[in-house]
Amino acid sequence: MSAENQNGISRKQGSGAMSGTDSAVAVKGGEIDWRNPAYYINRELSWLQFNERVLGEARRRDNKLFERLKFLSITSSNLDEFFMVRVASLKDMENAGYRKTDIAGMTASAQLAAVLSATHKFVDLQYSTYGRMLVPALKQEANLETVQYEELTEEEETFVRRYFEEEVYPVLTPTAVDSSRPFPLVRNKTLNIAALLTRKTDAGPSILRQKKGHGKGAEAADLDVAVVQVPSGLPRFTVLPAQADGPVRIIFLEEIIRHNMPQLFLNYDVVSACPFRVMRNADLSIDEDEAEDLLKEIEKQLKRRQWGEAIRLEVESGIDERLLSLLKQELRVQESEVFFIDGPLDLTFLMKLYGLDGFDAFREHRYARPQAVPEIPEGADVFACIRKGDIFMHHPYETFTPVVNFVAQAAVDPDVLAIKQTLYRVSGNSPIIAALARAAENGKQVMVLVELKARFDEEHNIGWAKMLEKAGCHVIYGLVGLKTHSKITLVVRREEDGIRRYVHLATGNYNDSTAKLYTDVGLFTCREAYGEDATAVFNMLSGYSEPRHWNRLTLAPLWLKDRFLYLIGREAEHARAGEAAHIMAKMNSLCDPDIIEALYKASAAGVRIDLVIRGICCLRVGIPGISENIHVRSIVGYFLEHSRIFYFENGGSPEVYAASADWMPRNLDRRVEIMFPLEDPAIAAKAVHILKTELADTEQACEMNADGVYDRVDRRGKEIVNSQLTFCNEAVAAAAVADPRDTRVFIPETAPES
Repeated sequence: MSAENQNGISRKQGSGAMSGTDSAVAVKGGEIDWRNPAYYINRELSWLQFNERVLGEARRRDNKLFERLKFLSITSSNLDEFFMVRVASLKDMENAGYRKTDIAGMTASAQLAAVLSATHKFVDLQYSTYGRMLVPALKQEANLETVQYEELTEEEETFVRRYFEEEVYPVLTPTAVDSSRPFPLVRNKTLNIAALLTRKTDAGPSILRQKKGHGKGAEAADLDVAVVQVPSGLPRFTVLPAQADGPVRIIFLEEIIRHNMPQLFLNYDVVSACPFRVMRNADLSIDEDEAEDLLKEIEKQLKRRQWGEAIRLEVESGIDERLLSLLKQELRVQESEVFFIDGPLDLTFLMKLYGLDGFDAFREHRYARPQAVPEIPEGADVFACIRKGDIFMHHPYETFTPVVNFVAQAAVDPDVLAIKQTLYRVSGNSPIIAALARAAENGKQVMVLVELKARFDEEHNIGWAKMLEKAGCHVIYGLVGLKTHSKITLVVRREEDGIRRYVHLATGNYNDSTAKLYTDVGLFTCREAYGEDATAVFNMLSGYSEPRHWNRLTLAPLWLKDRFLYLIGREAEHARAGEAAHIMAKMNSLCDPDIIEALYKASAAGVRIDLVIRGICCLRVGIPGISENIHVRSIVGYFLEHSRIFYFENGGSPEVYAASADWMPRNLDRRVEIMFPLEDPAIAAKAVHILKTELADTEQACEMNADGVYDRVDRRGKEIVNSQLTFCNEAVAAAAVADPRDTRVFIPETAPES
């Protein structure tokens, strides 16, 4: 193999200290040292590898051109969040002198150095992808080009000048830096332009001119400094007037502002001007035990997020050294935290470019829209459908609408007595929130746990919580010390034969928008055992009740980790006894050391372990005597893989589960999570089909090798399988042959017919 993978990233980058094929089993005290750091991959470097896989989709020439723009945009937004949370956390630990090592044996300082080094290489590849691959392709294939101010035609220049004067200039706030006006507080993630100015010789005296007090980056005594924030409320780019049979041409907002800087600073010459962007620590630090009112404490912390410690500075390549020196000193960033960008800063604008009209041919159209759930025909009474038997849904291949209608119907059904639900992330105009409010207004008992600590959705959720309270819902703001990440809804209904409880359980959020983009599974049931457990869950969340016995559900942080360890250990026992033993698991991330150790022991006992892990994986494959039976693959495709499904062969009596939790310490130890069994044989078979199809994927899958590096699946001699496209086609076929169900018709805005 070559020294680089398909994405151009060094094969050894971020993979850690050892190659599984070259290492002997570590022994400690006469026994295998399962916690040898060489057996583990650092979490942060593993996440960067995931983002490299996303970038790999932007570099694939067989992907549609505008889909490649989208993937590149996603890598940029991913990296922003990674720095605001994970890198910020490493900085905090380094500043605090924290010396404890992670499972891969790295201190916070070592991790920070490795992450910054890897990120510099990654950003270089991002902009190589943009400048050398996508920009030329946009021009040649899509007849779309970006232009500099100097490249404008006379007609375009007139248009841009008028646009600046009428739309941009009134919004700008140029800020001078001198002894009375200190360097401005630059908000997190905003795009700004810093400038060095010199007063014109014929300008005359000015009462506004202050004594030079900055002097930190402007070496010459006659230079002044100013900063202009690029307005986030205006489009990042402007489409220029169309030319007959000519290309579609766009110009960036910062380019327009930079060229017109002299209009902002009359009587000054602009010596140099350069865009820059600051990333700040946005990880909230909340002492929940001391907070008298969690909602008010989070609101207070949110205001501080914009002004946290600077942890990354992006500047345009070729920036004036005097300007750079000033920015570094004012923002207090180190050399390793400065990123020189060869292109437009903040590539998240590409998502807006993706949405431009007139380029439909360059977008992906093979993936069908969400299809009807065969067991719940459009307009059907959801409760009547659930009474016929458990219903399994696979989103976004199957529509999320039945979940919305489940709550909407309950809100207006005169026989429904209570609705209880947990909410972690919801959409901006959530129909579920509206239905819950309507239910309370209709006199039903409505209890909603709104998790205020859902990162970057805190402000959003605070607004929803207040609105639900005003509507008469009983709102819980989460639990002290824990995030409630479980996805569960309980509807209590009075029926002819008594009270019946309907339950929805899922791996994904109650967000009708992301449900069109994220792959998740959900279960509708009215089995009494599930209803009893659901009632117990909500009683725990709202009070102090902790039942001694559970029927079907397993909760974190109380028992879920122990349950997983038991299930993995049981497979090892079956293998040692010569019985059928196999684990298949699909999740977002794997980094819990206890789970990894259990998987290593199971592998050593002879259990075949097939893992589909989209993102972080701290486990290594191919270590002789340790992980030779473990296989790890990641799928990055049109949809974001988000479901969590677990299969245990159990000596020939398989058990299948779905859960809201990944195999991460935060999920298993610090969050309220739920795992639920898929007991109906037909439903269990559907879940197993998902696992096996993704394990057979040859189009979107990458496999981890013994170096900890991911390679695309070798397709030679194999059937071509795109798992996401397969699921789309299967959903279309299932919806086409679904038989009409004998159900009452439900119209969301009115009560069902009696």
